[in-house]
Amino acid sequence: MHIGAQPVPPSLVKHWKEYFPDMQYDTNYGLSESTGPGCVHLGIENEHKVGAIGKAGYGWEVRIVDDNGEDVTQGENGELIVKGNGVMKGYYKNPASTAETIKDGWLYTGDVARMDSDGFIYLTDRKKDVVITGGENIYPVELEDILQSHPKIYDVAVIGLPDERLGEIAAAVIDPNPGETLTEEEVSAFCEQNLPRFKQPRRIIFDKVPRNPTGKIEKPKLRKKYTG
Repeated sequence: MHIGAQPVPPSLVKHWKEYFPDMQYDTNYGLSESTGPGCVHLGIENEHKVGAIGKAGYGWEVRIVDDNGEDVTQGENGELIVKGNGVMKGYYKNPASTAETIKDGWLYTGDVARMDSDGFIYLTDRKKDVVITGGENIYPVELEDILQSHPKIYDVAVIGLPDERLGEIAAAVIDPNPGETLTEEEVSAFCEQNLPRFKQPRRIIFDKVPRNPTGKIEKPKLRKKYTG
């Protein structure tokens, strides 16, 4: 089983392994700007690191940096940047966007990530999808991974919605499993057990989760739908 395009909840991979215990699992990370997947690679020998996208691929370098382009402390969140022969030359007839994306040969991916003590990289979220509520950063992918482990939830997306007091709040758009009845109270109780208070979604919405043909959640559509 080879997975890419978007981080897959570890609970889903473990559930799949229960049915296909003898099949191997692998994942790749990449962008169109890095000539596709491969700049970060997990490897089937690292299945015990389910949830990670892996380490730098062959011929690639990776770093995780803050807003000033300085390396963050190991374990902290920052922007994933990559460098290698596969980095594009630039966006067609768009030097301004090229200069924002490629700096000193490093491709700024726009993905938030962290690195563990073994050097494995975990995607936290898209930088533009981070929800800042009352000064605290909430990374939707983290919440989605936890909510996805609920036995009654089929699909979930977490987005930020405007709030007068906090700036933004986290809202969970939940699609229950077919035939299942799921209440807001059940979801809230599950979140209270598995998330610190500031990370718990302040709004629960039951709806379908739109995804594009490659499986990525179409969060701009959801934000537009629920913010007007």
